Amino acid sequence: MTLIMMVMFSMASGLSFGHSSKSVIGTLCFCRFWLGFGIGGDYPLSATIMSEYANKKTRGSFIAAVFAMQGIGILFAGFITIVIAAIFKSFFPAPTYAVDPVASLPPEADYVWRIILMFGAIPAIITYYWRLKMPETARYTVLVAQNARQAAQDMSKVLQVEITEEQSTNGSSAGQQVGLFSAEFVCRHGRHLLGTTSTWLLLDIAFYSQNLFQKDIFSAIGWIPKASTMSALDELLKIARAQSLIALCGIVPGYWFTVALIDKIGRLSIQIIGFFMMTVFMLEHWITPGNQIWFLVIYGLTFFFANFGPNSTTFIVPAEIFPARLRSSCHGISAASGKLGAIIGSFGFLYLAQNPDQTKTEHGYPPGIGVRNSLFVLAACNFLGLAMTYFVPEPKGKSLEEISGENETNGDSTTYNQMPRV
Repeated sequence: MTLIMMVMFSMASGLSFGHSSKSVIGTLCFCRFWLGFGIGGDYPLSATIMSEYANKKTRGSFIAAVFAMQGIGILFAGFITIVIAAIFKSFFPAPTYAVDPVASLPPEADYVWRIILMFGAIPAIITYYWRLKMPETARYTVLVAQNARQAAQDMSKVLQVEITEEQSTNGSSAGQQVGLFSAEFVCRHGRHLLGTTSTWLLLDIAFYSQNLFQKDIFSAIGWIPKASTMSALDELLKIARAQSLIALCGIVPGYWFTVALIDKIGRLSIQIIGFFMMTVFMLEHWITPGNQIWFLVIYGLTFFFANFGPNSTTFIVPAEIFPARLRSSCHGISAASGKLGAIIGSFGFLYLAQNPDQTKTEHGYPPGIGVRNSLFVLAACNFLGLAMTYFVPEPKGKSLEEISGENETNGDSTTYNQMPRV
């Protein structure tokens, strides 16, 4: 269902219709909302499926590898944008905005953003057949659906080995399972949920504000020319090149460093290192402004330590530390908290980063505190995220049942001893 929504609304985004710019944007917002609904469902599903299929020694690397494909997607998006923009620019040359504001945006450019958005459906289409063939995880089938026999059959197909059902009478009642809003869940995992939601929220305030407004930061440091000196397609091409370079040098390596090291040094160590380094690098520019090359290096390293840090671990940890029945739900709540942070970061940075001089602000915006001081605010968010990391347990080297406490017998708690054995 999530893949169907992702395909449908990626395509629909490119087909946004209307007779005016407002109606096109309105249609686009509708399509992107439902695309986000599909992606929001796929986040916890992808993480949970991998966490429940992987063994405890390599579980972190496997979940991190799933998330690291996001980096490949970023590069793929940059490549598609560069190619499409370059093709349209060669066929439909246009003057700069300063020379002719109307002619700088040729009518054919309307197809560019539509084609780029529709390319997003391709990865989901490619994976659709295999997702249909994927059975529920054994943990879900045993602990939630209470069907150990089906779990044994599913795992026999996946692992291609003979698995027999060994089901005890313990844990046979689904009614004894802990609910999301129960006092027992709050007592056992409320602190953990607070940790995963708050760290993801604080990370995304800083991460998305930098991601979505890279072009403003590039302009502020003079890495790309002023918009008035370019046509629309030329500006798109230069921004895509700059963003792809940052992704290639900072973002993608950060993902794969996490894959390589997460099961060696642990999730929390990587998250603490990432938050700390992001704080330091943002403060570095605030303290020593003026050197554009140095700022660019630090800016790239900030993205590196975001991905070799909390951007990866906030995705991984919620898929490991909660009970099977609530694992996807808690991961989804944590991810939703992160997207709330993305909204705060996007709109907040847009206003805060405005020049303090009213004559230099963008049209329609009040004066802000400038890019440098905005980075200082984001540094504070990173430091707070570092502090909230200590609310989360370390899952490294432990089974999912050991982390979540599902193998404990304590009062009314259920002992789960129904897993199929190889």
